[in-house]
Amino acid sequence: MTETVSAEIPVSADSRPRHVAIIMDGNNRWAKSRRLKGVAGHRAGVDAVRAVVETCAREGVEVLTLFAFSSENWRRPKDEVSALMKLFLFALEREVRKLHRNDIRLRIIGDRSAFSSALREHMEAAEELTRNNSRMTLVIAANYGGHWDITQATRKVAEEVRTGQLAPSDITDDLIQQHLSIGDLPVPDLMIRTAGEQRISNFMLWHLAYTELYFSPVYWPDFQHEEMLKALQVYAGRQRRFGQTDDQIAAKARQQ
Repeated sequence: MTETVSAEIPVSADSRPRHVAIIMDGNNRWAKSRRLKGVAGHRAGVDAVRAVVETCAREGVEVLTLFAFSSENWRRPKDEVSALMKLFLFALEREVRKLHRNDIRLRIIGDRSAFSSALREHMEAAEELTRNNSRMTLVIAANYGGHWDITQATRKVAEEVRTGQLAPSDITDDLIQQHLSIGDLPVPDLMIRTAGEQRISNFMLWHLAYTELYFSPVYWPDFQHEEMLKALQVYAGRQRRFGQTDDQIAAKARQQ
């Protein structure tokens, strides 16, 4: 799925989101509520990932982006970070062939420089294996931050200006978007955050400008098929105006 995606404000939307983005929150609190170590929550969260991927693929979602590890997560205890890296590697080894069998493409976004060479190699191999799959694109944001994404896009544009490939007057919203990590994919229609927190935490700051937000009180390991379907149903019931009035929306609906 490669296309030229405009950064212009949309004028309409379908009842089914093309792109769903999720902040998977609450693994530690899920584990703590069961008197388990935090890593147990992260392991349980892998099952929720599997359930949500299956549900979104079945419901016709084109892109699913999961916030797996933020650039701020390095501040967590070293033993937890180490366990997360091992779990990430394990998941890549175990789950990628399942994605491939189900025609799902995997993309990983974020600054990979901080990861081990073994993990980087597995990331590249997983992306290469699934590169030509077309049923759905699963994007994993790892060591990712919205500030980082905009900064690296700006640097690329600045370099093109420096070398004379671009004039400052050539810089547009569309141009900046093309240099973002997933600038070739549709922007999220729906962003979900689990575990009751109501903030976006430096996640896809550019992309979420007109995204519908859905906050679930459910901890991520418990966010399974039914909870994902509930979020999709809530989205289907919302009216996305994109700056237009109710009368304008109603007039367009009558014309269809």
